[in-house]
Amino acid sequence: MNETKSDTQAAGRPTTTAMRAVAQRRYGGPEVLALETVTAPVPKADEVLVAVHAVDVASGDVRVMRGEPKLMRAIFGLRRPRVPTVGRDIAGTVAAVGSSVTGFAVGDRVCGEVSQGGWAEYAALPARFAVRVPDAVGFADAATLPVSAGTALQGLRLAGIDPAQPVAASGERPRLLVIGASGGVGGFAVQLAALAGWEVVGVASAAKGDHVRALGADRVLDYASPWAEAEPDGAYDAVFDLAGAQSLSRLARLARRGGTVVLSAGGGDGLLGPIPRLLGAMLRGPFMHASLKPLAAARSAEDLEALVALLADGRIRPMIDRIVPLADVQSAVRAYLAGEIRGKLVLSAR
Repeated sequence: MNETKSDTQAAGRPTTTAMRAVAQRRYGGPEVLALETVTAPVPKADEVLVAVHAVDVASGDVRVMRGEPKLMRAIFGLRRPRVPTVGRDIAGTVAAVGSSVTGFAVGDRVCGEVSQGGWAEYAALPARFAVRVPDAVGFADAATLPVSAGTALQGLRLAGIDPAQPVAASGERPRLLVIGASGGVGGFAVQLAALAGWEVVGVASAAKGDHVRALGADRVLDYASPWAEAEPDGAYDAVFDLAGAQSLSRLARLARRGGTVVLSAGGGDGLLGPIPRLLGAMLRGPFMHASLKPLAAARSAEDLEALVALLADGRIRPMIDRIVPLADVQSAVRAYLAGEIRGKLVLSAR
């Protein structure tokens, strides 16, 4: 398939072309996904059209696929997905630019987070969120960064942890507990916190313990054991909860007085999801000895640039479990749902 012609760049109205995209016409499991031939998007004035080489599969993508929690359907479509193609984390080359874009040209290597539509051969990306990818960084590696690593970085900052400002090497290191350490966000949180000089304890399945330790965790707790009861009160300076299984009171007790508990989306029922839990944290937080801070991660080109630089320098790694062709998306998502993935799952679009 030919890419959009470069002579359309100046007008910002590239010749549309057919492309393959993973589409779903109803909510459900992997069986609702199908590879279809559709019309490629035309970038708006402030967007770049990216010829997608790699796209990440994230937990948020799977939730949108299922239409869960159901409250989310008010945004994504009540009876069926309003946008039939999910996927947000993309990496590839610029195929065309919008009329007002000046910072990018056809052929540039970029990555970034789109709103939806990433599981496809082309996707439109707002230029303000596009970040250049060095030649030394593979597209699959870059595609793992925007949502997962970005969420990890912003969550750690809520807890007062910044890899750009590591703690002093001398003395006792502050301690972080990462609940859900084997996933995409958790794996990056482990690496970034270790880079910041913190002692990191991860909670993950016993089968994924070696994987979490290899990322830099000093210790790994088996989530299937009564680990939360076994850990002493006040054992951690900060807690990063990505699972949503423990009570807010227990999480607060795990942190020292004056410490921080960062809560990312996780847990909850099929109707409202984590919303009651996050609202409860906002209401109860002022009355607990540790700060409860719900995390609302946002797209940030500045953060993504910093993460790409860390990846290029080898200071963090992408933790890719497997790269699967776009045509095999059903089997890939089944593996994801079965808990077979350690780290990241990436779809190859070319």
